[in-house]
Order: sequence, then C-alpha cells, then structure tokens
Amino acid sequence: MKNYFLLLFCLISLTTFGQSQKPAFDGKNWEAPYSLDFPKGWDVERFLIPIEFAPSIPYKGVEDIRFAPGWGNVKSGEYWTYAFLWYLDDKPEITAKIVADNLKAYYTGLIGRNIVPRKIPADKIFPVKTETRSTKTGPLDTKTFSGTIYMLDYMEQKPITLNCIVHIRSCPGKNKSFVFTEISPKPYTDTVWTSLHQLWTNFGCDKAAKQ
Repeated sequence: MKNYFLLLFCLISLTTFGQSQKPAFDGKNWEAPYSLDFPKGWDVERFLIPIEFAPSIPYKGVEDIRFAPGWGNVKSGEYWTYAFLWYLDDKPEITAKIVADNLKAYYTGLIGRNIVPRKIPADKIFPVKTETRSTKTGPLDTKTFSGTIYMLDYMEQKPITLNCIVHIRSCPGKNKSFVFTEISPKPYTDTVWTSLHQLWTNFGCDKAAKQ
C-alpha cells in the first residue's frame, strides 16, 4: 500500500509538472500577427522578451530581428546594419531617456554574453554610452527618436559608434506597442538607411490585412 501511494504521488507530480511547462518558443517558425518584410538575402532571428541578456528591460513580448546580408562582414558597407522590432504587451510609457536606458542595457548585455566565447581581454571592455533625442515624428509613428550607441564592437574588439532611429507605434484595437529600431554605423545619408526605412514603411499592424 505504501508503494502504491508513492507511485500515485509520483504520477500526479509528473502530470502537474508537465501541465505547468509551456512549450519552448520557436522563433524560427513563430507566426507573427503583424507584417514585417523579410528581404531576400537578409537573415531573421526572434526571441522572447524579457530578454535573456538584458533582463532589466521591463517588457513582455517578442523581439523580431532583420539582419542585412553584410551585417557580420567588416569589409561590407552593411557591417552592423540591422533592425529589430519589439512587439510588446500593453502600451508602456516610452521617452527619449527610456529609449536610451533600454539601449544601454541591451548592448551592455549583448557585449557581456560575447566576452567569454570571443575571448575579449578585460582591458578592451568599457561602458556602453547611449544618447537619444526626439526627432520629427515619422508617418504613422506616435513618437520617433534618433541617437547613438558608443560601445565595444565585440566582433572586431574595438570601439564603434552605431547610429539609430527608433519608431514607436500603436495600432487601433490592439493593446500592443511596436518599437522598431534601425541600426547602422553609417551616416544617415548612406544608402543602407533606405533599406532599413523600407522595412518600416512596409510594416503592417495586421498581417491578414496586408495579404
């Protein structure tokens, strides 16, 4: 009888544990409810928010990234050129300072996770510095910001300054927020920004409506 109750307890525990576990997020096959272009030759990556390497960023949702073909090639004019969309629950307050703080936390964590695997010496590491300001509000944006991120380029292991444009949008009938960040070390006059801007120009809140 004692063994019977022990077995029953184990079965109940396993069943409860199994029911409480959510399936792992499959970013590759996740079906986004919005429309964000995936240009030929570009790469995509998606993961959940809160972000593993930047847990202080206080949001819940999904990060959806688009990497330009030359993103990781230092000899390419598209080096470090990419964009990421934060698809967020609710409508959190977002100001220039909040954007700067989030970017600082994001890139500090991103560099931190690369220190050991890339064997970056301690004397090359320095604090991330971010500056953002409100700029002319883009079409359909609720707010638009621009700024810079001064950080360690962990791929080349030397300082780099990234320029950024951050778009904020909310969509009618949805308790969601969209934060779309364009990134490149190139000046805003460079042609790489045309491709980045096009991603946001073609963005649609409702995927079904774009089809």
